[in-house]
Amino acid sequence: MTPSDASIAQEVFGTLPNGDDVIAVTLANGLGTTIRILTLGASLHSVVTPDRDGNLADVVLGHSSLGEYLDHPQYFGATVGRVANRIAGGRFTLDGREFEIPANNGPNALHGGPEGFDKRNWSIVATRGAPFPGVTLSLVSPDGDQGFPGTLTAMADFVLDQSGGLRIAYSATTDRRTLVNLSNHTYWNLAGEGAAESAMTHELEILADHYLPTDAYSIPTGEFAPVAGTPFDFRQPRVIGDRVRNAGHPQIRIGRGYDHNWVASRGPTKELRLLARVRHVASGRMLEVHSTQPGLQFYSGNFLDGTTSGKAGQLYRMGDAFALEPQMFPDTPNQRGFGSLSLDPGQTYSNDILFRLFTDYEGANRS
Repeated sequence: MTPSDASIAQEVFGTLPNGDDVIAVTLANGLGTTIRILTLGASLHSVVTPDRDGNLADVVLGHSSLGEYLDHPQYFGATVGRVANRIAGGRFTLDGREFEIPANNGPNALHGGPEGFDKRNWSIVATRGAPFPGVTLSLVSPDGDQGFPGTLTAMADFVLDQSGGLRIAYSATTDRRTLVNLSNHTYWNLAGEGAAESAMTHELEILADHYLPTDAYSIPTGEFAPVAGTPFDFRQPRVIGDRVRNAGHPQIRIGRGYDHNWVASRGPTKELRLLARVRHVASGRMLEVHSTQPGLQFYSGNFLDGTTSGKAGQLYRMGDAFALEPQMFPDTPNQRGFGSLSLDPGQTYSNDILFRLFTDYEGANRS
């Protein structure tokens, strides 16, 4: 295969109860990596990539049918918003007025509320072929949607490059001051989603000196806590499973594992920078996560409970995958020291993400 074999294809994945089709868009870079994106939730449905010996596997969790996505929504691969992560009590104040988002995570609003962007069927507005196949999706969220003010127009641009990099560029504009914090919620297992191997065997590195401790409802306390001397120290590669059940640390007990935000910086940056790196030793597959966002939510799949069947027919269990979600900090609207999620008319929100897939063999050749 050569880069000239890069391609894009579309097909109907299923039809929603209202009669609208959910479209699957497949991007192939001609060098072995194939990405499939669903218009439902602007979601990554599959990421097929080679190991160090050229063997292909799908390395993200997902459902095999539209019905399963509708009946058992779990944010698999989804674009989450209007505000990713949690808002305490589902309430925030903007310009002196209080807004309320329906609670869908205990007392809190999670990932934009019960009918967030993950449950919307996005529209295809543009496609591109070789050498860098890509697709741009859009969604218009009306004023008052899930309680948020302003009509928001969101865009999600997916591009597959020749080095195995998937670039996701999120952007948004509004006609009234509002809040925005978009992210991607892909569940990864570099052994393969059908391999029946826990993702807790993977080595993880997170380039951050601090993380955000939470209360019992997973809302940050406001503290920027040092990772040094804690199970949250991934500044050097560590096997995830070594400390994921460390009952001696109260934050591990609260999250039933890892479900916390790491602090890469105190605000967004103009350029992409490396936030995290993951390695599956047996296959040699590696994943890097780059973004312009200051926070990285690392979730160790703590609530996968063996009731969901994946694309390969395997039941997904606790720890069978992890998520790495670049974003602004959770509950920023209610945390004075976390910055701002505000977006005004005339401004453009952006979150640029690069998921770079390669093997340790390739990495050695580049060093």
